[in-house]
Amino acid sequence: MHQYERLKVWQRAIDLCRDVYGLSTSLPADERFGLTSQMRRAAISIAANIAEGCAARTEREFRRFLRMALGSAYELDTHFVVAREIRMLDPHLVSSARSDLREIRSMIVGLSRAAV
Repeated sequence: MHQYERLKVWQRAIDLCRDVYGLSTSLPADERFGLTSQMRRAAISIAANIAEGCAARTEREFRRFLRMALGSAYELDTHFVVAREIRMLDPHLVSSARSDLREIRSMIVGLSRAAV
């Protein structure tokens, strides 16, 4: 169906994974199995679902994986908000990451609409 490595949205999602891993290293050690793990898992899930969708046999199945990627993006956004609100991450860094995430969400929606 699609070669996921060529998709700009997948490339951006991989960049976001790298950024999330960098940001999450500043979280307290006692959050290793909490917020740190949840943020990393959600970020990876965005890229992974896009890639998995590219192996789908139908456009409908592809869109289903894109919806899961979108859900993971919203989950990650919530983790960013929580980390900012409990003052575990710098608000400026969170703002930048959330801006990148908004763009990725828009790209996912656009790709899903194009798959109709």
